Amino acid sequence: MGKITSIKELKEPNFVKPVEINYTQNGVAKKWEAVLSHDSVAILLYHTQKDAFVLVKQLRATVLNKNQNNGYMYELCAGIVDKECSIEQIAKEEILEECGYDVPVQNLEKISAFYTSVGISGTHQTLYYAEIDECMKVTDGGGLEEEEIEVIYIPLSEAKKFMFDESYQKTTGVSLAFYWFFDTKKGR
Repeated sequence: MGKITSIKELKEPNFVKPVEINYTQNGVAKKWEAVLSHDSVAILLYHTQKDAFVLVKQLRATVLNKNQNNGYMYELCAGIVDKECSIEQIAKEEILEECGYDVPVQNLEKISAFYTSVGISGTHQTLYYAEIDECMKVTDGGGLEEEEIEVIYIPLSEAKKFMFDESYQKTTGVSLAFYWFFDTKKGR
């Protein structure tokens, strides 16, 4: 369980940059406060032997700030685009780091790309899909030391219920990816 101990304004942030954006719209000068941040990649993982989706569960301080009883989120495996390599390579590395599976880049199937947090940062996220099994498992995952990620398996038989169960705090990407799977893959 987490607890907020303080909140302070950052003078020299590492990953985000608060800015004021000045622009014109229909000839009218306007401004908007925003946060510049890295684009990201997320991956829907389907474990074929377990007939389950693989998600990560981790504490998010921003959610803990809103819900002081529970800051844990169920999310797709994901990461920021902050390296000079392909986003597919970043996706592969995130799967290994967070979930412990070594997925070949050519096994990644692009679902779509879209913008998230458009009111505050407008970051671009690319969403992929990959099927995994136990022969691909090389570590327990868990992310970097500071992340404390728990790998979670959501059985396909419970996934639709999970999508709408508000007791599980989840990102919109989880529901979008599940919908895509049931519309695209499950019907085959």
